[in-house]
Order: sequence, then C-alpha cells, then structure tokens
Amino acid sequence: MNDHIEEPYLLTPGPLTTSRATKAAMLCDWGSWDDDFNQVTADIRTQLLAMAEAPSDEYACVPMQGSGTFAVESALACATDPSGKVLVLMNGAYGKRAAQLLHMMGRRYATLDKGDYLPPQVDEVAALLEQDPEITSVFLVHCETSSGILNPLDAIADVVHVHGKTLIVDAMSSFGGIPISLAKTPIDVLVSSANKCIEGVPGFGFVIIRQALLEAGRGRAHSLSLDLHAQWEYMERTGQWRFTPPTHTVVAFQAALAQHREEGGVPGRCARYTRNRDALVKGMRALGFSTLLEDEWLSPIITTFLSPTDPAFEFHSFYAALKARGFLIYPGKLTEVESFRIGCMGQLGITVIAQLLNAIQDALNEMGVYLFADLSSPSGSA
Repeated sequence: MNDHIEEPYLLTPGPLTTSRATKAAMLCDWGSWDDDFNQVTADIRTQLLAMAEAPSDEYACVPMQGSGTFAVESALACATDPSGKVLVLMNGAYGKRAAQLLHMMGRRYATLDKGDYLPPQVDEVAALLEQDPEITSVFLVHCETSSGILNPLDAIADVVHVHGKTLIVDAMSSFGGIPISLAKTPIDVLVSSANKCIEGVPGFGFVIIRQALLEAGRGRAHSLSLDLHAQWEYMERTGQWRFTPPTHTVVAFQAALAQHREEGGVPGRCARYTRNRDALVKGMRALGFSTLLEDEWLSPIITTFLSPTDPAFEFHSFYAALKARGFLIYPGKLTEVESFRIGCMGQLGITVIAQLLNAIQDALNEMGVYLFADLSSPSGSA
C-alpha cells in the first residue's frame, strides 16, 4: 500500500495521495484526437457505468473537463427543467454551492437546510414534496465533506421516486468508495470526480445520467463549455471530447481504475477507508478530541474534529506543524464551531494513520496544548 515518496500525505477531501502507477501513467503525452486516446475515453466511460451498476441501455456516462463543480453545474443545467423547481437538500458547503449554481442559472429552487451536522430526514423531504407540487427535481449531496456526514441516500431516493421527481446526486466524495447501485436505487443523475475515491488526479468530473433525461436537456445549457448534452452528443458521434481534454488526467484515471479493481472494487476500497476512519477516530478520541458527528453519521471518507478550546491551539500553527512532519490536513468549513478535517481516502492505510496520530501528539506537545477535557460535540459524541 505504501509506495509514498518524499512528499506529504494528503489527508484531504481531494486531491489525494496517489500511487506510483497512477503518477507513472502521466509520463507519456497523448494526442487528443488520436484513436488510442479515444479508446481510453470509451473504456473509462464503460467502466464507470459498470461500477455504478447502471444499465448501458438506460444510462450514459459523460466526462466533463474541470473540477467536480464544473460537472455538477453541467448536470444541473441539463437535468433540471428551466420551468421547474429544484429542492436542494443541504447540510454543508456543497449543498449551498448547488443552490448558488441554480441561482446563477436563473432556475427556481427551494432548500431544506439542516445546518452543519444533521442529515435530511425522509419525512421532511416527503412533506416538502407534498406541500409544493411545483418541485420537479431534488438535489442531494451523498457525502457532505464539509462535515464528513454520510446522508441517507437510499431512503431519500425511494421517497423522491415515489413522488415522481428527478433525483440528482452529488456523489463527488463517495462514488467508488461507498457502494451505490443505480440498478437498485432510483437515481436519475449521479455526479463524481476523477480525484476522489477512485484515486485519480484532478482534471475532470463525470455525470452518469438517464439517457432520456440527457436527451431532454438539449438546449437547456447556459454555457457553451458546460453543455452536457452537446458533450455527450459529440462523444457519441466522434469518440472525442468537444474541447481539449485533460489527456494526462484521463490516462491516469484509467490506471487508477485498474488499481481499484485489483483492490476488490468498491467493497475493497470501502473496507480500507473504513479501517482508516475507525483507527483515526479511535486514536483522536484517545488524544482527547471529539468528532462533530455521532458515530452513525460518520462517513469513511473524511472526519471533522472540533478544535481544542485551549488558547494555545491555533489551527494554522497546528497545520504547519503537521506539514513539517509530512501530513496535510484540511481546515474546517463549519459556521458555528471551530473545527478541522482529516481525510481517510487516497493511497494510505492504518500504518499511515498511526504515523499521523504520533505526529499530532508531537505537534500538540510542541504547541503546548494539553487541555482537552472541556471538548464536547454539539451531537454529543465524545
């Protein structure tokens, strides 16, 4: 597992620490219109449909250049009816970002905002759908990495389906690392990115979408470059990306997919990430830290910890001390409490987690931070 070289471990929600094999795949240059590269694009599209258990006669996979947000924006523009209304389920920064995207597009939307650390409840969603018949689509972030919460996808998908609405899922930080089956769960649109659980590098996202919904999206795009329907139509006709593709990222992603299969696919990767999380949470609690979330909502992707109230603790100093020891963590994104986040994804296992915990203890000693007894979580976990 550990083929790490002289660079820090990225304990973040992406980009991630990647393997030597993934890095090595980027050492060759590719022609963006060449048949060999077109075969790589076709291969990853096929593999992603299979990973999602999405029937190829019902769904299409459309890669989109840019960050994950580019793919989310293209999906929202294509899959939401300009005359309809979107219910955005939010409990963190990425649900709020979806609402911002819809606002920029001039699309109508309503929100269910659960704050920083509570999931949307099925009865709440059902009530909103019954109260507002103008709602045509529902948007959900599966794993909200601003807190680390794993939202109840299957239950929400079922209630959205019963009400006959379109479900759009931001699975940016869950797809490939947490089981999702479009054959079993009624999801209409799923969006993810190359540099998350599949452990590729940044450069493109992808949208897995019902073909009927994709075809209905012709002409809906507010942007030339983010027109998902046009991207799909061009790829189907030519095998090529409409505009210059991130060739090195695409080929690295194909290498990452091969490693994903070798690890046992989604179950194998989920098992490793879960071991990482369990070791991390146990070790951090032993040091005196509290998690933001109750155990039932902890994802195996990233965990948010509350900052110590000791005046000697200052996040930027803590970050710098860990960076000097070879670990990059992430600041918090909460509005109510001070926090920081530690990811469990990427090319790392419990040995690296143990090294991290030692580094954290050393950093705290260096900073003179010793008082943890007064830490408490809004959720009651300890």
